[in-house]
Amino acid sequence: MRVLLVEDNKVLAEWLSRALGKDRYTIDWIGNGTDADFVLRSETYDIVILDLSLPGLDGHEVLRRLRARDDRTPVLVLTAHDTLGSRVSQLDSGADDVVGKPFELEELEARMRVLVRRSARLANPITHCGALALDSNTREISAHGAALQLTPRERAVLELLMLKAGTTVPKQALAQSLSTLEEAVSADAVELYVHRVRKKIAESGATIVTLRGLGYVLKPLVHGT
Repeated sequence: MRVLLVEDNKVLAEWLSRALGKDRYTIDWIGNGTDADFVLRSETYDIVILDLSLPGLDGHEVLRRLRARDDRTPVLVLTAHDTLGSRVSQLDSGADDVVGKPFELEELEARMRVLVRRSARLANPITHCGALALDSNTREISAHGAALQLTPRERAVLELLMLKAGTTVPKQALAQSLSTLEEAVSADAVELYVHRVRKKIAESGATIVTLRGLGYVLKPLVHGT
């Protein structure tokens, strides 16, 4: 799951990047609003964590421009001015949630998971496809109740396909989900990861179908095929 963290407090940003990275999030950190606005015009993220007090463009303007482009990426605002009026103002401006500083990491991650599920239109934290199950609370993926042994990038590929199960996921979307601003993942690498994941879910009652020129779709196997 790819996260853009926009925060100018270096100590906080480095701590949060490490903590989320340990929980298998892919983190890009930007310390000013001008660069964040530029990146959000070309890169795709599952969620944005946005501080309001930023050098360059402030967080309010970054959010306004994002929504003016009709970009529906979930945005969780961080604010040191956590008042009722401030929260209402941010929500009315297009934020999906607001968290006051200081905050507990566990609550922040829980709110992130809710926003990602809402974005994927999933009411249940457990997503199924065949005998595959993705627990969005723990980020664990299992087959027939047993945890699958996946590398971080294999897990990222399968997680995105499960969140979008039944719909086509473009190869470029998979590549972006695996990439960071410092390290891009090629289309050839995506094909390799999909091939490896396909082998690991072979007995799960689900399969990854390649739609040439379009992308990939995860779907349950039809009985008898």
